[in-house]
Amino acid sequence: MSPLRGWPSFPDELPDFDPAGAPERPDALFLAWLADAGEHALAPHATILSTVDFDGVPDARVVILKEVDAAGWQVATSALSPKGRQLAANPRVALTSFWPQRARQVRIRGTATPATDEISAADFRERSPASRVESLTGNQSEVLTDAAELARAVRAAEHRVAAEPDAVPAGWTRYLITADTVEFWQGRHDRQHIRLRYTRQGTGWHTERLWP
Repeated sequence: MSPLRGWPSFPDELPDFDPAGAPERPDALFLAWLADAGEHALAPHATILSTVDFDGVPDARVVILKEVDAAGWQVATSALSPKGRQLAANPRVALTSFWPQRARQVRIRGTATPATDEISAADFRERSPASRVESLTGNQSEVLTDAAELARAVRAAEHRVAAEPDAVPAGWTRYLITADTVEFWQGRHDRQHIRLRYTRQGTGWHTERLWP
């Protein structure tokens, strides 16, 4: 028997979720769920960013949320990276956050817009030294044929971070994802999962319960 059939899907104890008591805005509910997840899971702010490549093929990777508020969800990356180039060609994106310890998932669909150069630079300078070294090393996702070349690039980036603590690599960009729809999913042991979808309508939001 495949182990895929034997692994548990949910913890024994699951949180309650009453859609009737949900806030008017999805960001408020997301932040409440995020705070709850932070008490039970590692990296609760990790989310899957999905884009579309130049051939129309979906692409996805895990990134870290930088901010969530009424304006939207914010992430950051190099505009020169594969995902940055994909966002320039097609800003339509999806975010997926999943907290298995709470049997909760949030799906967001919307549009990514680059922030100003000042905001993007401030975002980079707030990163840890190791993260700045990683980004300044460059060549993300390109083919690596010699590990020694990577080691040299890392040493050069380390020297630059030490000598120029305010240095920002070309193309570093913070993106604001403005959501069109946000769907919250609360798992249940009886499989009567609770799904609540927010849909943007003008300056407000319409909510509706979905079948499991």
